Amino acid sequence: MTPAEPGDAVTPQATIGLPVTVSITRLVEPDRIPEVTRWVQSGVNLANRYPGFLGSGWVRSHATSREWHMLYRFADHTTLATWENSDDRLRWLDEGRDLVVESRVEKRTGIEGWFDVPRDAPSDSAPPRWKQAVSIWLGFFPVNLVFTLLVTAFVPFWPTFPTVPKVLLTTLVLTPVMTFWVLPFVTRLIRPWLLAPRR
Repeated sequence: MTPAEPGDAVTPQATIGLPVTVSITRLVEPDRIPEVTRWVQSGVNLANRYPGFLGSGWVRSHATSREWHMLYRFADHTTLATWENSDDRLRWLDEGRDLVVESRVEKRTGIEGWFDVPRDAPSDSAPPRWKQAVSIWLGFFPVNLVFTLLVTAFVPFWPTFPTVPKVLLTTLVLTPVMTFWVLPFVTRLIRPWLLAPRR
């Protein structure tokens, strides 16, 4: 959850209005892992107080890896900028100056940011498409099921409602729910499986 520093590579500015995922690669000395873990978690706790924060997570490629891949997401570029320019974040960064050796920052918009890996990661480390599809299904199935059960039970005319407006209303309700809450939660929950090395 760090800014671009001198030498960092940052992708073109995120499109305003779309969720922005910030991806960071940091090198951490093995003997400082407990300190870095506490520091990262304190940053997550701070960011969680800011409007638009949609979640975060971090993983290592394997147990002995010094390379950490960290992600966090905000609802749009404006809310991200509010966090990035805040005094809270600047103080937090200052506390962690001596904990990491190197950093790289990239920003992506939309759902794909939860699945992409930093550009300097191995080319085959991104989750395969079938895992991405499973992740989306794991979120969409229960959300769609609950929505269908609720509207069928509490909206008397729903079963006889015309198909096109029914589907339109369903997608209008479920798309933002999936994008802002469900998919970030699911991908964070199963991230070790998503990024597991391919056999």
